[in-house]
This record gives sequence, C-alpha cells and structure tokens, in this order.
Amino acid sequence: MDDVRPWLALTLVPGVSLGAQHKLLAHFGSAQAIADAGERKWAAVVAPDEARALAAGPAPALVDRTLEWLEGANCHLLRAGSPGYPEMFLHNIHDAPVAFYARGRIELLESPSLAIVGSRNASRTGSQDAHYIARALSDAGLAIVSGLALGIDAAAHRGGLAGKSSSVAVLGTGADTPYPPRNAGLFDQLAAEGCVVSEFPLGTPPAPWNFPRRNRLISGLSRGVLVVEAALASGSLITAKYAAEQGREVFALPGSIHSTLSKGCHWLIKEGAKLVETADDVLVELNLAAPKPAESPGEEPPENDPLLEALGYAPMSIDEFVMHTGLGAATLAARLTRLELEGRVELLPGGRFRRSARREIE
Repeated sequence: MDDVRPWLALTLVPGVSLGAQHKLLAHFGSAQAIADAGERKWAAVVAPDEARALAAGPAPALVDRTLEWLEGANCHLLRAGSPGYPEMFLHNIHDAPVAFYARGRIELLESPSLAIVGSRNASRTGSQDAHYIARALSDAGLAIVSGLALGIDAAAHRGGLAGKSSSVAVLGTGADTPYPPRNAGLFDQLAAEGCVVSEFPLGTPPAPWNFPRRNRLISGLSRGVLVVEAALASGSLITAKYAAEQGREVFALPGSIHSTLSKGCHWLIKEGAKLVETADDVLVELNLAAPKPAESPGEEPPENDPLLEALGYAPMSIDEFVMHTGLGAATLAARLTRLELEGRVELLPGGRFRRSARREIE
C-alpha cells in the first residue's frame, strides 16, 4: 500500500490540474520521484500555486478514507504504466487520468468492449432495444460500457450483465458513491459481477460538470459507441463526439420521426454514424464474428388487432384513433389500456400511443 501514497499525494490535491499531473510525471518519471523532488523543483515544471498546493498535500482524512477503501475486496487504484491500467486510455485520450479507481473485475477494462448510451427519460421500447442489443453483443464477446444513468444506460448495463461478457460502469461520482440512488442495486451488481470505475476522489458527489467529463472515458474504454434514443441537446452526443475524436466507431439506432428522442440519433446518422438495427450490424462493422442468432424479438402476434392495424408504426392520439376507427373514445381508452398492459402499445408523453415490440427484460 506504500507505493499508493505518492499517487494519492499527486492526485488528491485540490488545485493541481490533470495537465499539471501529466507534466510532473513526464518530467520526474514516477509519482515517487515527484514526491521526493520538493516544492522548488515542482515550481520549475508547473505553476507556483500548483507547487504550493502539492507542498500542502491532500486532506489527511481523504487519504485515510482512500487507503481504507483500497483494502476492500477487488478495490484498486490503477496507475498509468502499472498493471491493469488500460493502455488505450493513454494512446487515445489526450487528457487521460494518471490514476483512477476501480472496483470489480478489472480485466474487463482491457477486454473488447462497446459503449451504449442514451436518454435518461427513455421510452420502454428504447430500453428494450438497448437491453436486447447489449445482451447479444455481450454474448458475442463485447463487454458493455455505460454511465449508470437511468434509462438507456441502466438497460444496457443489465443487458451486458445478462450476457457472457458483463458490463462496466464509468461514474461521474466517486467510486464509492452510486448515482442515481435508484440504481444503487445495479451499482452493487456491477461491482460484484462487472466493474465500476471513476477518476474522481472517493466521496465525490454528483455535479453537472462531472458527467460530460466522464463521457470521454466511456468512449475511451470502448471500440465504439452506440447511441440509443437521444435528444439533440444530449450528453450522449457528447460521448459520440469524444468517440469520433478518439478514432472510435459511432453507431446510432434510428427511431420514429415523431419522437424528440430520435432526433439526436438521426442527426448522428446524417453526420456519418453507422445505422444499427441489430447487434450483427455492430459486429460486422467491427470485423467480429457474428453471434449465434438469438431468439428474435419478433413482430406482433399473428392474431390481428384492428387497433394495431389502425395505429401502424407512428404515434397516434385518442382523437386520431376515433377518426380512423369510428369507435367511441371510452371504448378506445379501454382497449388501448388492455393493449398497453399486454406490452403491445405504450403511452407516450402528451397522451399519444405507439406500437411496441414484445421483448422481455430480465
């Protein structure tokens, strides 16, 4: 544990930027050499206020808390140049963390992986699509990387965990701080069966500026990024932007032209992202062997329902149903409620209904 202390002295000091940490490592060669150099020599490499901050050192309570956490099962501080640190970070991310925290199966960080990200306010169909594709890709040998957010991220993690290759969560909080709280159970499962990583000090609370920053690590760990449901002003598009800058493949799942959650995906496709309908589309693009075909999610059951025929594949309001079917609003509401309970239609914001595929989420 002693070799960890110089890294904590470098990375836990407020006011010492990531750029300064990289400069110091490049100049002195190791965290221990930095610790031995002293303030005068530090000031020749970084700004004087950063040298003074290093001399003051990190908060002792945070150091103690971190050392105690690192004594836990499968808890690690992965340092640049040390075993377990993903080399693709240093090769593809210009501002890669010099050290970061990981809990769980750290071998997943160097295994082939794909990021799946999307809206926190996902539709049921979008969550089903993310889960289904994530599980198929996991079975095909790709660990699924995402950000533990509600909606698409959570569905992708669960799909990855259900497959053979598991899943990795990159956090915008400390590695001991599950966020959002509703995903605490998923956080625990990922820590036990997959991996949870963070570049932020332990105990770091959620802050808006942390999440765009962590997105570069989501893409940096992955061979590509698949976006499932994203508005035009979306953090998922930030992840896709990082992926393009890092030389990763960018994929997008199209959706209804009527849904604001499809706008971001459609924009990505217009900009050159690969259109994805199945997991095989990703595997072919990455030159990986296609998995054995899984059970198809399928279309609607063979028995025809007049309401589904009237609905087609675009959202429709009760008034539009009345116009197309001639049925009364009360009758339609009852029948649509039944179809919704059967999982054959879903109610969208604004009171419109949309057909949904019948897929099971574990």
